[in-house]
Amino acid sequence: MTHKVRYKFNGVAKEISFSYSRYRNMHEAVADAEGLDLTHFLQTEQRVATISKGKATVRNFRDAEFVKMGFTELYFLKNGQE
Repeated sequence: MTHKVRYKFNGVAKEISFSYSRYRNMHEAVADAEGLDLTHFLQTEQRVATISKGKATVRNFRDAEFVKMGFTELYFLKNGQE
């Protein structure tokens, strides 16, 4: 099933289709849509996951890094929401 993700990149609102068969999470999908290479980010995220005690630390790291990359207001659209 395909979902929609809405986000702003450098202040410009955008919407893309998202599928778990193609991406692990919406962050990877929006980075791909904007042509960003996440190689270094994913390596660092893996290190954070290795040393952290909970998922919240990884999520906070991911959210903070994506804001630094220029992403804001990143969320899934509910079914029927336009």
